[in-house]
Amino acid sequence: MKSGTLITPATPGRPPLSGSDREERIILVDGRDQACGTGGKLGVHQEGLLHRAFSIFIFDAEERLLLQRRADGKYHFARLWSNSCCGHPRPGEGTREAAARRLGEEFGFITPLDEFAQITYKARDPVSCLVEHEYLHVFRGVYAGEPRPNPDEVSAWRWLALPRVGKCLRRSPQSFTPWFALLFQRLFQQAS
Repeated sequence: MKSGTLITPATPGRPPLSGSDREERIILVDGRDQACGTGGKLGVHQEGLLHRAFSIFIFDAEERLLLQRRADGKYHFARLWSNSCCGHPRPGEGTREAAARRLGEEFGFITPLDEFAQITYKARDPVSCLVEHEYLHVFRGVYAGEPRPNPDEVSAWRWLALPRVGKCLRRSPQSFTPWFALLFQRLFQQAS
């Protein structure tokens, strides 16, 4: 499932929203990450409400970053390259536990994760018109095995050294999710 080229541009089109995405509830937060309610995943993204989320950066023993290309069926930011894994904790679920769950769902493995940053951002998907407005918990982990990605979540994946990732971002920023570009610039720019 590895991709032969990293920076293939996204193909236009609006993927359908799955039933589970319509029904899933996520945690609404204030600017300090204090829970202030829940909302349906679709409605929260249609209205651009601030909600709790996480992003995971997995490295191998050679300090290469695991990147994924979001599957064609993703309801927003489909077909774009991004960090290893992203998601939302469910009501009553801890953020670290949710991150481990989602890593298993997307890539078929679980590894210890350490939180190393928090950031708030807002980005609108020009294809779906949905808005990510997230209080983001950023985790890092190390994995030495072979990923077994779920094709419903991940259409391609690559291990890349940070300087190469930086070069690809500069050459083809439209091929990446906006949160990945922001996080990479803020957290790893010196390494690239």
